[in-house]
Amino acid sequence: MTDSKTYPQAEWERARPAEVGMDAEKVAQVQSWFADASGEKKGRLVIVRGGRVVLEYTHRMRADEKPGIASAAKSIYSNVLGILIEEGGLKSADELVVDHYPEMMEVKEGQGNKPGRYAYPVNRGITFRHLITNVSGYMKPGEAPGKVFNYQSWGMNVLTHALAKLYGLYDVRDPEGRPGFKALIEEKLADKIGASWEYAYTNPEYNDRLQRGARLDVFGYYCQVHSTALDLARVGWLWCNWGRWNGEPIVPEAWLRETSAVAPDILANCPREEWTYGHGIWSNSEGELWTTLPREAFGASGAGGHYWTVFPSKGLVVVQNPGPYHAGVRSAMSNPEMLKMVLDACES
Repeated sequence: MTDSKTYPQAEWERARPAEVGMDAEKVAQVQSWFADASGEKKGRLVIVRGGRVVLEYTHRMRADEKPGIASAAKSIYSNVLGILIEEGGLKSADELVVDHYPEMMEVKEGQGNKPGRYAYPVNRGITFRHLITNVSGYMKPGEAPGKVFNYQSWGMNVLTHALAKLYGLYDVRDPEGRPGFKALIEEKLADKIGASWEYAYTNPEYNDRLQRGARLDVFGYYCQVHSTALDLARVGWLWCNWGRWNGEPIVPEAWLRETSAVAPDILANCPREEWTYGHGIWSNSEGELWTTLPREAFGASGAGGHYWTVFPSKGLVVVQNPGPYHAGVRSAMSNPEMLKMVLDACES
């Protein structure tokens, strides 16, 4: 296999499968599987091994399109959180969010995302770790911090606004008037790895699922990341090298190793079938996410089929942007059948 310290510059280096220890016929079978599974829908598939692109396949869309990656952006948030802690912006992930973003408690009854949802006194105990691991219980009656895994974006928005506020980048009085969290993503991560992402702050429309009068200035404005498949592969390759990029530490290795394993609160308080999530990153460390794949596997996932998955010991990154999507079926996340085919294409 090629040198594991190969990194892309403005463009990725390309390699034939045999040059990186992969079977060309099996790689072609992966492409055929992806094309058949995508059908009439758009899709893109990128396979990187050893820092070089082995396969880039586009299906009914252009390579340069930048769709929003939905909740896969939460994995990027996790990386930025670790960087900010390392720099001293926060002392630790266990600091109370309310100490930095007291606005989170201003959401009164009738101002939450739906009836019966607002900031409860128990929410004062929420930490940054609770938010990034989706166990905060924010605005959820009967859910104490750290006790229940509840996958949602509202708490993630509180996290990004709190971090942006630390750097003078967000103000609830004018939520669109400052750069917001995207400025931290750009400076701390994207610029360092050469990713040309675009950003948008999005809110759902008022409907039966979002009541009028909701304090979106406090818990709305999701920081959407828009990306090509090749630029998502840059994050995957960063992860394969445990946070280092061309010799430079970008994401602290200890943080990435910790956050890519199932979170301690989930292990301690949630049923085994939920042992699949770390700190903004989906994890197979307990063998519960993908029963047919190695436990070292971890990745990002967003609605619509935006995935990147890594196998560090193989120097392997697989990006689907988008890929076939099975809404609400956790066991099908990232299409493990296809991932197994990619692994099988790697020579031992």
